[in-house]
Amino acid sequence: MIDTDNSTQQTHALIVAAGIGARSGLSLPKQFEMVDGKPMVRHSVESLSTHPAIDQIWIVIAEGQEELLNTALGTGSNHRIVIGGATRQQSVFNGLIAIRENGGAGNILIHDAARPFLPHHIIDRLLERLDSLSAAIPVLPSVDTMVRLVDDRLDRAVDRSSLWRVQTPQAFDFQKLVAAHEQFPADQNASDDAQIFKTAGHAVAVVEGDEALKKYTWPADFGGERKQHMREIRTGMGYDVHRLAAGEDLWLGGVKIDHDTGLSGHSDADVLLHALTDALLGTIGAGDIGDHFPPTDPQWRGAASARFVEHAVSLIAAKGGVIHNVDMTIICEAPKIKPHRDAIRHNIAEILSLGPDQISVKATTTEGLGFAGRREGIAAQAIATISLEEN
Repeated sequence: MIDTDNSTQQTHALIVAAGIGARSGLSLPKQFEMVDGKPMVRHSVESLSTHPAIDQIWIVIAEGQEELLNTALGTGSNHRIVIGGATRQQSVFNGLIAIRENGGAGNILIHDAARPFLPHHIIDRLLERLDSLSAAIPVLPSVDTMVRLVDDRLDRAVDRSSLWRVQTPQAFDFQKLVAAHEQFPADQNASDDAQIFKTAGHAVAVVEGDEALKKYTWPADFGGERKQHMREIRTGMGYDVHRLAAGEDLWLGGVKIDHDTGLSGHSDADVLLHALTDALLGTIGAGDIGDHFPPTDPQWRGAASARFVEHAVSLIAAKGGVIHNVDMTIICEAPKIKPHRDAIRHNIAEILSLGPDQISVKATTTEGLGFAGRREGIAAQAIATISLEEN
């Protein structure tokens, strides 16, 4: 439930995902097609949901697409659904009205699901401009020669220095954007919200866009060639050990397990999530868990280790990264992991916003050898695979 007492100070994001994708030539509406291992709409949801300035996500879909969206996002996604209209403009307006009826917002970001790779720095740039202006959009220069055609024939070249490519998300003062939509002539159609805002007499600032935000439109956009040129694969490895001690709780993968001893150490001493955090941080060269959450800092005493994983996920998302899978091994003589493995997998899948088939949890013993064999402690190792935009 949205807190209506402070909603007018919040920043909401509205993802437009109501199209049918006729030009893409795909069997499903393009926002639900797989891109880099995930349904396309999921990329935008994950990027926006992991940005600390976004308080609520709304997704506009066509009538009858609820099941497709639920399947695409899985569990753990905190969003609200709005049914769109016949045009993009009508779909956005439906979303704005739904937000207003639920308490409104301070600022609003309107984003097209067809632009799946949304770096956090774009959101930062837009919101920074909203501190002094009521609208901001990301743009990129036109690098190709631009021409005017008449009857499918070349007429003349056009000065490209004054032509810029417009992207989303586009950021606005919420109340002003709603009013601009309400005032927009019914006999006109706008392809984006900046046009509607400008027609209402408001200034629209621009920020530097990002090539990663290129729109998926044509069949070739969904082929392997584009992904190969846009993304690079990274892997990271993590390893951690904690001592078993009487009187401690035993947490593994965010799941509390009944056992005669528990793990002692940093935070809740969840050795599996600590190894996973280090693996995720390793994919982007961001140090280790101790750099971000020093064990000497009392604020982390007893803290849930899921917070550390979520922090690593947000750093990856800020770089435009996509987590593809994680593979983890628990090393101990006891307790038996198999009865708890599915619960651990599903909990980690929810933390990472991944499907359970992208999470592997295994367990092994050391045949009685070493500290693990003597039941003095538990070790865990993890490997994470992500993809990043190529620089």
